[in-house]
Amino acid sequence: MFALGTRLSKKAATTAAAIMIVTGLVAVAGCGEAPAPSASGSSSSSVNPDLDTAAYTKIIDGGETADASTVDANTWAKAVKAAGVLKVGGTKTSTLFSLQSTSDNKVRGFDAGLSQLLAKYIIGKSDTELTVVDSSTRESVLQNGTVDSVFATYSITSERKQKIDFAGPYYVSQQAILVKKTNNDISSVKDLDGKKVGVQAGSTGPDVVKENASGATVQEFQTDDEITQALRQGRIDAYVVDQTLLLGDVVKNPNDFKIVGEPFGDKDPYGIGLPKGSDAAEFVNAWLKKIEADGTWAKLWKVTIGDRTGVTEVPTPPTIE
Repeated sequence: MFALGTRLSKKAATTAAAIMIVTGLVAVAGCGEAPAPSASGSSSSSVNPDLDTAAYTKIIDGGETADASTVDANTWAKAVKAAGVLKVGGTKTSTLFSLQSTSDNKVRGFDAGLSQLLAKYIIGKSDTELTVVDSSTRESVLQNGTVDSVFATYSITSERKQKIDFAGPYYVSQQAILVKKTNNDISSVKDLDGKKVGVQAGSTGPDVVKENASGATVQEFQTDDEITQALRQGRIDAYVVDQTLLLGDVVKNPNDFKIVGEPFGDKDPYGIGLPKGSDAAEFVNAWLKKIEADGTWAKLWKVTIGDRTGVTEVPTPPTIE
């Protein structure tokens, strides 16, 4: 589940993105949930799809560093500190969560920021080493020791918990529908019956579509980029994935796509993937509670998601398991 794309910079694209986003969103309160599309909307001059890199850097640089005794008491964290870098499985192409800049090659976003804050907490500096993963490789990189953690809009499921451990959840989303901007045939999940729907292989998408639109024909793809290209070309009629990730697709393609209908399906909690059987989850959960309590989580959400989608009310983080 990744939203892929490039950073918008042209004034026209920025204006179009702002209009498109705001007219489809309302602010939410509650358990770290994604913004919800609305039938009616309002405009706001505060929307800016570009990330405020100065504000982002200030948040990361201001992250707390744990005392030596806290790190030494945890085998997983102690090993990360000894290595001098937090090895992360993630993506470089998720617009709101983990996007590599074309100007300085740095990766920024909500997930990327969390991983950098965790590295700062353990090591004393925000050094991460990123291994690119997709929906089908996230467990394997943890199982074979390639990475220490996975930050990748990673839905917590009972099946995955058999293979790896999770910290969190740190965010909650639901499924949503992306269609071409010119499509007026699909306005809700009921309209997916008889349509060709793209989903990501290895994600929860296939099951969600089957449960909510059994008459749809599901086509699986490896990446968000492949699915949006298929949608653009008319090879599929709609794309179903986590709503937060579709917001990223709209931010980067305001003239091509729109989100329709209300969020649907079960609540989708995002967790941080960690090695099975390690003591990592206990350590990371304690850290998550700290950054939620001191306001760092909210500041990062606002800079990476809220300010860029026009949602002004910061959601309450979900209860950590």
